[in-house]
Amino acid sequence: MASTKSYAAQSATASLAPWTIDRRAPKPHDVQIEILYCGVCHSDLHTARNEWGGTLYPCVPGHEIVGRVTAVGDHVKKYKVGDIAGVGCLVDSCRECDNCKNDLEQFCSNGMVGTYNGQEKDGSGYTLGGYSKSITVHEDFVLHIADNLPLEAVAPLLCAGITTYSPLRHWKIGKGHKVGVLGLGGLGHMGVKLAVAMGAEVTMLSHSASKETVSKIKSK
Repeated sequence: MASTKSYAAQSATASLAPWTIDRRAPKPHDVQIEILYCGVCHSDLHTARNEWGGTLYPCVPGHEIVGRVTAVGDHVKKYKVGDIAGVGCLVDSCRECDNCKNDLEQFCSNGMVGTYNGQEKDGSGYTLGGYSKSITVHEDFVLHIADNLPLEAVAPLLCAGITTYSPLRHWKIGKGHKVGVLGLGGLGHMGVKLAVAMGAEVTMLSHSASKETVSKIKSK
């Protein structure tokens, strides 16, 4: 175990405040990451405020994580110290059910483990997220990040980005397609940019005409 600094909500009504947490030493297949950037997702706020119920306190939110690998387990082959890596919305699953075997760990029949507020499979407690200085994650739930990218902009791709990219990719969106994006919020602006990059004709739908200028800027 190693202590690290974090920001945690101690209750549904408490503001996020500094709190020291313990991170496990890397197991054979674990990757230890020094967190450089963590995006702020609306899910973080809902969970910290217990608006969805079931929040475990103290709660350390954050699941749009980008950082530098500082240690790896003895059996890790895909990562080395110094690599830039990312962690998204989940950090474990059973890896044995049909969904897991088909790369759909988010639909794990036995319950996936979220990056925060999730029950650890080994019964050691619950997960604490990326509003912290470091995190230790099984290599199967770590992503390679190119080191020539602006890392502060990469972090939101780990949740809002993949949430909008996935359906666009599933429907093979490209040149000649028309895509409508409802709202220019955290997800919406990602959808606009991704669909434009894929070659689609994109229409952004909003109740506010003022969003038109912003949409044009974000789609460049």
